[in-house]
Amino acid sequence: MLLLSYSRHVKSVLSALALAASALSAHAVDAGVTDTEIRLGASAVLSGPLGPQTVEYGVGSRLYFDAINQNGGIHGRKISYTTLDDAFDVKQAVENTRKLLQEQQVFMIYNNTGTGHTAAILPLAAETKTVVFSPVTGAAPLRDNFNRYLFHVRASYADEARYIQNQLQQMGIQRVALFYQDDAFGKALQAEVTKAAAASGVTLVAEVAVNPKEPDFKAAAQALAQAQPQAVIMGTGGTTFTEAVKAVRQTSIRPSFYGFSVAGFGVIKKELGDGARGIVLAQVFPAFNQTSTAVVADYHRLLKLKDPQAKPSAPQFEGFVQARMLVEGLKRAGRNLTADSFIAAMEGMGDAALSSKFVARYSPKNHNGANYVELAIVDQQGNLRY
Repeated sequence: MLLLSYSRHVKSVLSALALAASALSAHAVDAGVTDTEIRLGASAVLSGPLGPQTVEYGVGSRLYFDAINQNGGIHGRKISYTTLDDAFDVKQAVENTRKLLQEQQVFMIYNNTGTGHTAAILPLAAETKTVVFSPVTGAAPLRDNFNRYLFHVRASYADEARYIQNQLQQMGIQRVALFYQDDAFGKALQAEVTKAAAASGVTLVAEVAVNPKEPDFKAAAQALAQAQPQAVIMGTGGTTFTEAVKAVRQTSIRPSFYGFSVAGFGVIKKELGDGARGIVLAQVFPAFNQTSTAVVADYHRLLKLKDPQAKPSAPQFEGFVQARMLVEGLKRAGRNLTADSFIAAMEGMGDAALSSKFVARYSPKNHNGANYVELAIVDQQGNLRY
């Protein structure tokens, strides 16, 4: 059913894809790799409710790419990375990706954002034999249906939903509601939450959706209040998350809030201030503030070298880890870098461990990366405590 919803969501862009196909035929296989450069690109949501977090992903990625470039690049080639804003619009994501492939001749689509957006650009990737690496989505259909040109790093939404539901069960919380945004992203989260709840024998007391473009938070909050939940799982992110929390707190109920890793801690802290305390967020990468972990220490060191005043963040660290995983694959692909050599390098990587818990797995039949999930709560000081 979820795949059908994706099809309906992207149906309007299929004609545009057909029109672009002839132009894309001019895209040379392995374009974007020169003697001195590896060109990466992505269409990403850089504005709107989810924009601030996506920008942070890019900050973390570029931090690692800059460090690699300063040390001679990869086999003598330096990485360039271009992002184009799609404002979370699927049609614009397709157009941006077409431009990146046709006009800028990028070698790879790296760290694009969105569930429906990723589904919509995969035909372009297949047409041009271009790898899509580490999109910011955990949707099951993009993982359950193997695609040679698609590689994930982060855990799936299914992994996160199961972990959240298990935690609620252990705490004895039975009255659980779901709030989600009514689009491909929100529906992907809804599908996994309802599946995890059913597997646990829990019936959600309410499922409340809002149109992310014209949300009625007051009505949504009233619907949740009528259900009297002990906890609300939030299938959304950015300011849609925070505005919903504010609206619920204007009612008579005081549930705990559980969010997915894409919720955006930085936005939550900024928008809610002291009111962020107690919110629980799933995390799919090691704790960004535990410098006893080597990859975390490396991130802190490079960030401080770049800007002593810069503050570490979970989204930045996520981008940093994704970039590091990509660079490992590029290095293993050798001097004669092609899409085929990169795919072979990733598939031959086996288990790639960045900490004792975070292990990404790749093989010729599995490009799904890691399944690492843990929960972190916003403490009294406004920090994430794992």
